[in-house]
Amino acid sequence: MEKNYFSKFYTKYIAFMLFTVMLSFNARSQSEPFFCDFNAYLFQYNDVYALDLASGSSYLVAQDVTPGNINAAAYNSIDGYLWGYLSTPSISIVRIGKNFSTDIYTVEGLPNTGNRYVGDIGLDGIYYIKGGGSSYYSIDLNPNPLLNNTPLVNYLGEKTLSKNISIHDWAFNAVDGKLYTVEKKTNHIYRITAQTGDVEDLGEVPILAGLNYTFGAVYFDVDGNFYVSANQTGSVYIINNVHDIIEGEEISSNIFAFGPSSSLNDGARCPTAPVPQEDCINGLDDDGDGLVDCDDPSCSGVSACPVITITSGGNSGGLESNDRLANLISKRNYNRAKSNYKFDKLLAKKVKKTINYKKSSKTSPSEIPLNSLVPLGIVGETSTIESSPADLLELTNASDIYSVDYLKDTETVSALMVIKTDNKVYEHSKFICDRFLGAELLSVSTIQIREKDFIKSRIKQADGNIEFALTFSARLDENQKFIIESHWNIDKYEDNTMYYNFQVWSNSIDDLVSLGEEILDLLEANAEITGYTGSTPPPVFVKSASYKNGKINMHVVNNNNTKEIFMDGGLKRTETGETTSVSLQASINGYIDSVAVNTGSLFDFGFRIENSNGDTPDDLFVADAPWGLDDSANGTMINTYEVLQNETPYTGDGFRVERNIQLSGTTTDYIGVYRAFSPRFLAVDLSEYKNLSFEASGTGTLEVKLLKGNGEEYISEVQLEEENQTYTMPDAVFENSSGDVADFSSLKVLTFILKTNRGNTEEKSLNLTNLDFNNTESKYEYVLADTKKAVLMPNPIESEATLYFFEEKDAKYTFEIYTVGGHLLSSHTMKGDTQQGQNEIVVYKKNLPSGIYLYKITSTNDKTWSGKMVIR
Repeated sequence: MEKNYFSKFYTKYIAFMLFTVMLSFNARSQSEPFFCDFNAYLFQYNDVYALDLASGSSYLVAQDVTPGNINAAAYNSIDGYLWGYLSTPSISIVRIGKNFSTDIYTVEGLPNTGNRYVGDIGLDGIYYIKGGGSSYYSIDLNPNPLLNNTPLVNYLGEKTLSKNISIHDWAFNAVDGKLYTVEKKTNHIYRITAQTGDVEDLGEVPILAGLNYTFGAVYFDVDGNFYVSANQTGSVYIINNVHDIIEGEEISSNIFAFGPSSSLNDGARCPTAPVPQEDCINGLDDDGDGLVDCDDPSCSGVSACPVITITSGGNSGGLESNDRLANLISKRNYNRAKSNYKFDKLLAKKVKKTINYKKSSKTSPSEIPLNSLVPLGIVGETSTIESSPADLLELTNASDIYSVDYLKDTETVSALMVIKTDNKVYEHSKFICDRFLGAELLSVSTIQIREKDFIKSRIKQADGNIEFALTFSARLDENQKFIIESHWNIDKYEDNTMYYNFQVWSNSIDDLVSLGEEILDLLEANAEITGYTGSTPPPVFVKSASYKNGKINMHVVNNNNTKEIFMDGGLKRTETGETTSVSLQASINGYIDSVAVNTGSLFDFGFRIENSNGDTPDDLFVADAPWGLDDSANGTMINTYEVLQNETPYTGDGFRVERNIQLSGTTTDYIGVYRAFSPRFLAVDLSEYKNLSFEASGTGTLEVKLLKGNGEEYISEVQLEEENQTYTMPDAVFENSSGDVADFSSLKVLTFILKTNRGNTEEKSLNLTNLDFNNTESKYEYVLADTKKAVLMPNPIESEATLYFFEEKDAKYTFEIYTVGGHLLSSHTMKGDTQQGQNEIVVYKKNLPSGIYLYKITSTNDKTWSGKMVIR
């Protein structure tokens, strides 16, 4: 019966569409219909957002389109327009065209009994709207061919649902012609026959079990999959093939995407438009949201992508390097690496709830004990342990720090850091910190706590764990009341005031909301919250970034279709050099793009990324792995310590350790320098190389030490001379205390130590240059100065490759890619500057299909290089 219903009205739909199109051209209407585009549309107050269901991302497409607020939004398959119910003027509805121009119609006969915030339009052009209670109303919106295609807007009467349900939106399924909705609190899905009001309870949706959200926007796709958006979190859930659900049987459901929170909202979408789906196992971004396979929320819990339940803990959190603190933080990480420090959960102090929980601390609001601001018993944890990283107090602007990990059995499922600062907000935000330490920012949007917007981020850590993060701060006003602030950019926070700063992260967005709500309750136990202030998250942000060989490589998510990004910040060429101001810009294309920015050799770069649309900027910090000074021995005095840039470009075939060292001083024990292999002192695998080479001069014996990821040390020595010498040390000359020889796998820190004899005071010096790990036999040859060829490595290209060529003098280049048929792929054209000597261009696969292509480099020196490239 349902199939016949759909067939009948689909035939009517096609007829009316053809008639509508003809009349539209004849009348030259100023407002064009949408004609079933793939976007979902989210209405908030009287603003309209385009929502990509696959990614959860949205952007504002129209503001203040009507005098009153729009609700009960719906797409009309008959005329191709969006419709909605208006708060003012009374008993009026609005038709919205593709250019977001509007026509307002009064519905004669419709009872003027309050707002209608639930609505959708069937394939037959009948608009069904309702507010609270069980009554709902129908309006015929079919075009009137006698009145130049003007909608009928004919009120058809009031009906009553067979069951009174608490809902906030419903939508028609084009497969069976039924309305579907999900009820708040019970989380049951209902099937409704619009013509009769008959309500079928299909049962609780498994993915929504235990939640208490308002589902203010719901949508369908052409296959009958139902998409439900939670107002408070912005989470989009999918309920598969709802027309096949039989009451009492299993319901297939899952998380689908993480979007922005919203309020006073409603959703509309063409029900016969498809929604791209992620494959989860093919290694491709099938739905175009920038997330591949298990990184995509819609793959969560499928067999190939089990749900990851653990998160990072508070002891390893708290800061990233920055211009002011780089050397101090490097030394903190070196000391942890040298002692092979590991936080032991089993030995940590357990935190228990007391009778004073959520009661006033009976002190000044500026003196609240930090442990009294920690939620307990909120996320179903089996225990809570103290994990405070006390070594941050010496390094940051924090005056007090307290952190806890929430455990389920032995796994950390959530963590919280409470940080007190006396004069300004805490200088380090988790979303900047974690990207610097190798994490990826998968998405950033808002959640609602107490109907206020807070910025949340979804982060994939370097170990593969995915967690949700929330950062906000509470400051005291002149009346000793709390103002809550939530911003992406630290400079948006009020200055010259004390703050309680909260960094919260969890494996569950629902637990994140619960922890945030409880923190506000704990603050209010001590002083009233009188205000909230916040800003929007950045629509254009860096998913991940890294520095290598004079370039910053970024993956940029572009939610507002900006064409250019602008980078301004402070750059240091070396650890001991001065900071200089730098401004750069780059073009971006599409929803996600790979961007390589030539910075030249550097140590670190803290910068702000503005977008051409002027929205909230992103802030980022990137750095190379650091050199550091080990002068911790007693009786050591430093005369000279400088980190210097390499004087020549690298032409070897190995792994270069960038930058050189000049060191001198006196000591009765030792003096030395160290070099980490990654910014966060994680181990790297260099086992493909067999030799460590460097040039050095200085005094006495130089101890060279390899600190590996498991804490073991492998040591060898060389004798320094006054004149510079080249030293090549095979891996086999490094031994541990047991006499075992090393390889170059799992290297964490490389240390160079000058020791004294028998504790005498001695002057020591070391000049250390041109370090690299290499093999005696090169894997490939780099371009020679006397050749005219370019070399692309690797080729075939999996994701990116480097193109090497030699210029006899400075020039400008144009790089182009062609199909084998000679068609220029203009979107992959790059232009830039070259320098005398060897030059490099990073070539990204981007969206190129697998196949064979041709490349060409044209120089203003009247030189051309060309070759073949293979894309896998």
